[in-house]
Amino acid sequence: MTSLGKTNPMVGVSTSDTVAASAPFDIRYQYLSGGFADGGPCASCATGCNSGGTSCANSAGGCAWWGCWQYDQDPPGAYIRSFISTAQSNNQIPMITYYEVLQASGVNEGKPEVTIMNDPTFAGKYFADFRFFLKQIGNSKAIVHVEPDFWGYAQQSNNDPHQIPAAVSANSTDCAGLEETFAGLGRCFVKMARTYAPNAKISLHGSAWATNMDVLQNASASFDVAGEAAKLASFMKEAAPDADLVVIDASDRDAEYYQSMGRNTWWDNTNATLPNFHQAFAWSKALSEGYGKPNLWWQVPVGNMSLPGGANHWKDNRLDYFFAHWDEVAASHGVGAAFGAGQGDQTNPETDGGNLVTKTKAYYGTSGKPVVCP
Repeated sequence: MTSLGKTNPMVGVSTSDTVAASAPFDIRYQYLSGGFADGGPCASCATGCNSGGTSCANSAGGCAWWGCWQYDQDPPGAYIRSFISTAQSNNQIPMITYYEVLQASGVNEGKPEVTIMNDPTFAGKYFADFRFFLKQIGNSKAIVHVEPDFWGYAQQSNNDPHQIPAAVSANSTDCAGLEETFAGLGRCFVKMARTYAPNAKISLHGSAWATNMDVLQNASASFDVAGEAAKLASFMKEAAPDADLVVIDASDRDAEYYQSMGRNTWWDNTNATLPNFHQAFAWSKALSEGYGKPNLWWQVPVGNMSLPGGANHWKDNRLDYFFAHWDEVAASHGVGAAFGAGQGDQTNPETDGGNLVTKTKAYYGTSGKPVVCP
């Protein structure tokens, strides 16, 4: 993404300030989730601001709105502005995963999330919060990642986003005239980003299971990987034709963690048997070519094979494979990979024995970067 000042596969991380500053990461990402402010974005966190009926003043405790996290004497939105400023001070691109439908709505995960976006009251609150969020980014360079999983659940309900209703008219301020469907919804998000955060890159999320088949866990040699990618690309192209990229994910947990639960999510790093890395990159390449957008791997598990196992120390082989095969990432139209834990008890950059930091330093310690992005 040359417009972000990068010409080689980027390395991203979700981690503490200390670890983020300890290696030359390109991207630093974090989630933004929780409830909404009851009356819309507040002018003050200390007075007159409530979320879910609970005051956002520190004395009350329990404020769910991200805009007043963490200190009520700061102006609303200070939390995200501070994150952006800290990333910029480390020459890192801030990436924010805006993950609010599930948390703010209180509905069950899955189809109810899709349905709730056709509720004008909820949609109005959502758009107001998203607008406020984008204003905190302002003219900064950033990556905006909108609602992981959500778009996958939408496609599972209907392969045509033009046929999935959404209350887009709840945002007459920014998106008047756009159709009242998920196709209009995705386009509305992109339009809002162009208005309020013009230097940000925006992406919806592409889930490998959106077509009702988890492509990245496929074990059949006869399975049409490219065909499944094409179905997802078609959905994404209709939902957000003017987005900048497509954010994708490998797994939300370390493989050894899932193994301890009786589930096999390992990818064969010799690429001799399925599922494996060649299949994953064949899928991401076909998705990007069908959509016409580069891809960014996100929340890639941090575990490595030298760890003892157990909470915060689970094994996984994905991070080490990515670092050994950036040429495959680039050849499949990948602009990079962002590494981080998908749950609190997974391996993270603070508990991985320094593996991610060491590999990131080595990646940038060579004479020039190893491969050039397509």
